[in-house]
Amino acid sequence: MREVKRRTSFGLRQLRLATGLVLFLYISTHLINHALGLFGLGLAERVLVVAKSVWYSVPGTIVLYGAAAIHVSLALRTIYLRPHWRLPLVEYIRLGAGFTLPLLLIGHVVVTRLAFALHVADPHYAPIVANLVKSGTEGWQLALLAPGWVHGCLGLWLSVAHHKPGRALRWGFNALVVLVPCLAAAGFLNMRAEIALQLPTMPAGPSDAARMDLELWRKTLLGIYLFLVAAALALGPVRRSLRLRAS
Repeated sequence: MREVKRRTSFGLRQLRLATGLVLFLYISTHLINHALGLFGLGLAERVLVVAKSVWYSVPGTIVLYGAAAIHVSLALRTIYLRPHWRLPLVEYIRLGAGFTLPLLLIGHVVVTRLAFALHVADPHYAPIVANLVKSGTEGWQLALLAPGWVHGCLGLWLSVAHHKPGRALRWGFNALVVLVPCLAAAGFLNMRAEIALQLPTMPAGPSDAARMDLELWRKTLLGIYLFLVAAALALGPVRRSLRLRAS
C-alpha cells in the first residue's frame, strides 16, 4: 500500500510539473510578445499572429486548457489534503502567486479567447490596448504579468534546486526572473503610447450585447473558481478532523 501511494504521489508530481511547464510556456511566450512591443506595435502584432496559430488551434486549445484544468485541480487537491500550513516563506509566495493568477487571467481569457470563440472577435494588440486605455484598466494588464511568471519561476526553481545548480546558473536565472517581466511591461507601455496617438481613428470595440455576454462569462467563471478554492480550504480541516476521530 505504501509503495502504491508513493508511485501515485510521484505520478501526480510529474503531472503537475508537465502541466505547469505548458502554462509556463504560454505565459513566457505572452511576456516575450509584450516585450517585442519595444520595437514597435507592428512587430508585436506579427508575432502575435504566429502565437495565435499555435494556441488557438484545436491541439493548442486542448493542450493549453487541459493543462490549466489539471494544474488547478491538482492545486485544489493539495489544499484539501494538506495536513498543516507550516511552510517555508517561498512556498507561501509560490502558492499565493499561483492562486492569484486565475483571478486576473479569467478576465483576460474571456476578452480574448472566449470573445474569439463566441463573437468572432479576433484579438489584436491595437484594439485590445486601445480599449484598455479608454477604460483606464491597463494597470490590470500589467498586473496580470506578475503572478503566473513568479509562480512558474518558483515552481521551476524548486524542481531543479535539489540538483544544486552553480552560482552562474543561479544568477542567470535570477536575472531572467526580473528582466523578462520588466521588458514585457516596458513593451506594453511603448505600445500603449503608440496606440494613444491613434485612439480617435480606432474602430469601435465589441457591441454592448457582446460585452454583457462576456461580462456574464467572466463573473460566472470567477465565481466557480472562488467557490472551488473556498470549498477546498473549508473541507480540508473537516477531513482531518474526521480522520483524527476515526483513529
